[in-house]
Amino acid sequence: METIRHPLLESTERGLYCPIGDFYIDPRRPVERAVVTHAHTDHARWGCKQYLSAKEGEHLLRMRMSPDAQFDFLPYGKQVTHHGVRVSFHPAGHILGSAQVRLEYRGQIAVVAGDYKLGPDPTCESWEPVPCDLFVTESTFALPVYRWQDQDEIFASINRWWRRSADEGKCCLLYGYAVGKSQRLLAGLEPSIGPIYTHGAVEKGVQAYRASGVHLPMTTYVGEVKQKADFAGAMVVAVPSAHGTPWMRRFGNVSAAMASGWMMIRGTRRRRAADRGFVLSDHVDWTTTLKAIELCNPQQVWVHHGYSAILARYLNSIGRTAIALDQTGRRDDSEDDEGKDSVQEATE
Repeated sequence: METIRHPLLESTERGLYCPIGDFYIDPRRPVERAVVTHAHTDHARWGCKQYLSAKEGEHLLRMRMSPDAQFDFLPYGKQVTHHGVRVSFHPAGHILGSAQVRLEYRGQIAVVAGDYKLGPDPTCESWEPVPCDLFVTESTFALPVYRWQDQDEIFASINRWWRRSADEGKCCLLYGYAVGKSQRLLAGLEPSIGPIYTHGAVEKGVQAYRASGVHLPMTTYVGEVKQKADFAGAMVVAVPSAHGTPWMRRFGNVSAAMASGWMMIRGTRRRRAADRGFVLSDHVDWTTTLKAIELCNPQQVWVHHGYSAILARYLNSIGRTAIALDQTGRRDDSEDDEGKDSVQEATE
């Protein structure tokens, strides 16, 4: 793997490394000091000696990490200096507590965006542009085919589907990733339609969100309901790995739907075998990726985690300086990596 260097950052086998500050950002392997952008397991990994992250994500990170993990937390916008490098966190809009990491040293500024999205989300603070010399962006959905609809239209469609299914005496199963997506889905549901239930893996995230002060509609954990309960007209928010398992049988006549950016591709919808697919993602699409880069206006862009080569090539073609940190293609269902749901979770 070729090492890409900037005065503030290097790409290494363990992930992005700040040599002056001697710390890694979202390291792929255990390290001495890790700066973490958010609580998804492919960014907040176990085994590091010391972690630094945004204060707003504390409840989620403590839920996800080992009880003896050593954390320091810093509120959005506050700075800490480590070996002369000023470090601060700024909202990324991806999930609760997600942050862009801003590094500053002798007039040079680098920003690592982590996973991020633009636009409002009632469950987390909105992404904000941070001017910089180097901007490190994800590219999960960095293809022109990925362009998101307004989320109000998506939630109106979800609630119409729920109301129609309830009129037909069906129970709705709505699948979203356990941490972040599921709580955003709950916040967009219309509680007057019927009762709302949660899968066990989703419920853990719900508790962390509520402990952080995020308002969500009233829900009931499915595990606390009697086996012979009637779920007709109800909405159950669950993880994708629960689909097709014996766990579904208790709900009787169901209509199932998946909420993900990958639902934009017909083949993915078909492979998921769900009745409906709602295109709702917590990542930037093609248009908002370009908008974010324009607003931050960096001299150089590093691209990783997704369609990196394609985005870097396009940015270079329009006059920006961009480098792809990895050349591997992304599977069209890899958003699952936000929060892999174990078989055990699927049966909770």
